[in-house]
Amino acid sequence: MLRISIQTILRGALMAGGIGIFLAASPLEVAAQDRTPIRIAVEGAFPPFNYLDANNKLQGFDIDIANALCEVGKFECQFIIEKWDDIIPNLVADKYDAIISSMSMSLERRQKVAFTEKYYNSPSVFIVRKDTSINDISPAALSDKKLGVTSSTAQESFANHLYPEMKKTIFRSSPELYKGLADGSVDIILEDKLAIYDWIANTKAGSCCEFKGPDLVDVTYFGEGAGIALRLDDKERLTRLNEALKSIKADGTYDMINAKYFPFSIQ
Repeated sequence: MLRISIQTILRGALMAGGIGIFLAASPLEVAAQDRTPIRIAVEGAFPPFNYLDANNKLQGFDIDIANALCEVGKFECQFIIEKWDDIIPNLVADKYDAIISSMSMSLERRQKVAFTEKYYNSPSVFIVRKDTSINDISPAALSDKKLGVTSSTAQESFANHLYPEMKKTIFRSSPELYKGLADGSVDIILEDKLAIYDWIANTKAGSCCEFKGPDLVDVTYFGEGAGIALRLDDKERLTRLNEALKSIKADGTYDMINAKYFPFSIQ
């Protein structure tokens, strides 16, 4: 069935009568036409950075930053929830255009994808239950302990290389990792400090546990902060996103989003 819009019929009738009239688009239509669609992958299981709320809607720091960048950079955000293990391979396969999901810019990842400038920085840290006897977090002292890490993360890579003797349990997501520590499935976990901060500070479940040892900032494994990942040849989006990031930091938008989630700066 042929579908013809009212605008097309009117335009044809007016032109047939020798009169040319351009029908004005609505402001929303103009705004949509001015924006470039960008497909953004997020894990959706890494609170408070990206997660699904009770209404199954994406929320979190990463989501707010992405929306702010799309507003300033004149992109139309289209979010796609992706399993963490598949997130880089499917970016390279052109199933989406960018990853805004708290991805640390490790040297290994830089060989596969391009990154914007960092949009936040966070160390990694060991976490234990408060009733633990663990005081020394050196590889030798932990060799007989069970360590928990999340699959395909910088923390897993760090643990595999620097704590090779430890028995490891690989969890599929951060919430599962935290539960494993709380219920005693593992003795100690290694996690992004900002990611687990809210769980420890503001939840009943997290009150069981505490940070142990110094912050870990090894650039080889954890990179120089979290960045937005794009395909290596996507120079145009990389430039636009870097400019948009610079803009939201300059005009106070970034600080407002930061304050919504953390009582301290994470830049």
